[in-house]
Amino acid sequence: MPDPAATQPVQIGPTQIWYVEARGKDALSSLRAFLHTLQDQPGLLGADLLISPAQPDLALIASRWSAVPPEMTLPSGARGWVFEVVASC
Repeated sequence: MPDPAATQPVQIGPTQIWYVEARGKDALSSLRAFLHTLQDQPGLLGADLLISPAQPDLALIASRWSAVPPEMTLPSGARGWVFEVVASC
């Protein structure tokens, strides 16, 4: 018989996900520079710079933190949102 816990979402600690998005012709370069500033920040677990062929003017950083992300100035025109992870699989 399968373990019932194996079919449930994994419950994890208070990890935070910080999404930062930018649009326009300079979106990728501005977020690439911002991404490099994250690597030395305490609590960073990892970050990815994302693009989509379906939205060529949009770039997005998805960063994972062990606590609330630090207060940082975003690139000009960029917007950001912080989410708390409540379950993962």
